[in-house]
Amino acid sequence: MIKKHAAIALSLIITTVTLAFPVQATTQSETEIEKVRAKVRILSSPSTSSDAQVEVKFRDKTKVKGHITAVEPVSFTLKSKDGTSQSIAYSEVESVNKASSGVSTKTWLIIGGVAAGAVTTWLIVKPAVCDGGAQTRGIC
Repeated sequence: MIKKHAAIALSLIITTVTLAFPVQATTQSETEIEKVRAKVRILSSPSTSSDAQVEVKFRDKTKVKGHITAVEPVSFTLKSKDGTSQSIAYSEVESVNKASSGVSTKTWLIIGGVAAGAVTTWLIVKPAVCDGGAQTRGIC
């Protein structure tokens, strides 16, 4: 009897939550599409280096890198490193950014932190282990 009431209550709760909070469609508004279009125009402008690589992040969270070769009212063309061209609609794009080249700042900070930790460890551990230079084995 209790299980039956619990099952009914649970199904009512799930139905209520489903109806109260419907899944929102992930369509982009016209202003978001216009922002992407403006960013593509900026990144493809002659003042920007013609060999500047861009990274396109799609709404499905996939990414592609390449060079913008053509800008049209509804889409733009991206040429990837392997030479293939792809026409991309602005409505498919979440963001367009200049692709980062080389090592990121985050990577440099991690490398610096590891190096600082190694130097600090060497300065603290070596004197403790070597006992002021009295030992002649190991790292001393």
